[in-house]
Amino acid sequence: MNSFIIAGLLLVLLGVAYQIGWTKSRGPVTTNGVKVHSRPQYHGSLLAIWTLVPAVIVLGLWAYFGGDITRSFTVAQIPTDVVTSLDQMGLNGAIQRIQQIASGYGVTGELAPYEQAAGDSLRSFQLLTFLCVIAAAAAAGIGALLYARSRITPCLRARNMVEQVVTVLLLACSAIAILTTVGIVASLVTEAYRFFTFISPLDFFFGTVWNPKFSSTVAGDYGQYGLLPLLTGTLMISIIAMLVAVPVGLMAAIYLSQYAPRKVRAVVKPVIEIPAGIPTIVYGFFAPVTVGPFLRDVGGLVGLPISATSALTAGIVMGIMIIPFISSLSDDILNQVPLALRDGAFGPGATQSETIRNVLLPAALPGIVGAFLLAVSRAIGETMIVVLAAGNSPVLRGNPLEPVSTITVSIVNQLTGDTDFAGPQSLVGFALGLTLFVMTLCLNVFALYIVRRFREQYE
Repeated sequence: MNSFIIAGLLLVLLGVAYQIGWTKSRGPVTTNGVKVHSRPQYHGSLLAIWTLVPAVIVLGLWAYFGGDITRSFTVAQIPTDVVTSLDQMGLNGAIQRIQQIASGYGVTGELAPYEQAAGDSLRSFQLLTFLCVIAAAAAAGIGALLYARSRITPCLRARNMVEQVVTVLLLACSAIAILTTVGIVASLVTEAYRFFTFISPLDFFFGTVWNPKFSSTVAGDYGQYGLLPLLTGTLMISIIAMLVAVPVGLMAAIYLSQYAPRKVRAVVKPVIEIPAGIPTIVYGFFAPVTVGPFLRDVGGLVGLPISATSALTAGIVMGIMIIPFISSLSDDILNQVPLALRDGAFGPGATQSETIRNVLLPAALPGIVGAFLLAVSRAIGETMIVVLAAGNSPVLRGNPLEPVSTITVSIVNQLTGDTDFAGPQSLVGFALGLTLFVMTLCLNVFALYIVRRFREQYE
């Protein structure tokens, strides 16, 4: 409820300020011989910005400091002898009980003599502080509105100011994206460094046995953390997935862009793209329930021992999932090839298939290769399908008909449950995550290189 009231207050301030600024700036093109610099909508937008910023600052300050103030008030409602008898965990539990009483949800068990009174006091305090904050935000917004309104003159460069604000907002959004990536990388690097203080990097990157130990009777016996079994399983499943997805997706894109009638394309293209919206957990259930038993039965007919949960099962299902991704991207890229290139091939008498092989595909090669490499990145980072369909067998083997494990599966296994991030058993998840990050980064860099290298020949 409080969130709706705050949102309503901000919307009211925004609307009123815009309307006042728009109304005051309306008038003749010139005023007292001075030409109006900006249109009314820019004056309204500028006034709305000036009004909104102080109100948001007041609300932001309360959001930052309000929790500590409320906690201090709650602790003050607890008798001193009770506070001194509780440790930090007990004090947190007492505060939580009082907050639950104040919220009206109630608590389990018998109430202590002070809890009901403390809950009532906290409820009154929260109502009073909320009203004060709303009043302060409204006062700050109205004060800024009156001040900004007095500054509206014909020569006010409202358009320039509004564009500067928009530029700053766009820059902030870009900075958030960049800083988020930097934060993720920094956390992975720092925690991976802690892991390598327990396990040698040589043993991790070149080890052939994956056998972490969460508990051991021997001090310092953390188990074995060889990456090669996981890396082999990841690459094996990704290769199988691409062998399924690339031919089917590329052929579908060529048919839709070059051969399919317009009515057929209007129906088939959305149908092909529907599987892209299916959650990966659905594919994960589909793999061991349907595809795995089918492959096992087919293998039995021809004398191949195919496990129901294997690299082949996970790879085929993952390839089916990636087909819409490759098909849609390749179709868009093929349609972007200039018609002049195709007409230039048809002019000397080339057939449609010759034009596709010798002109269309070479011209679209950079984008198609980029789509393929992005699909590989998607396959390498997939989790749910391999968790349910690959078999979770971290053994170094080259047979795709047997169960394997992948890097993503091991991350899930190592970080599931209660973890204190104090030993290599949990910190290895960050080392594996950093390895995945580097792999996908290299693929993306290679894709950009391919695009830039070959695009120069056709621009």
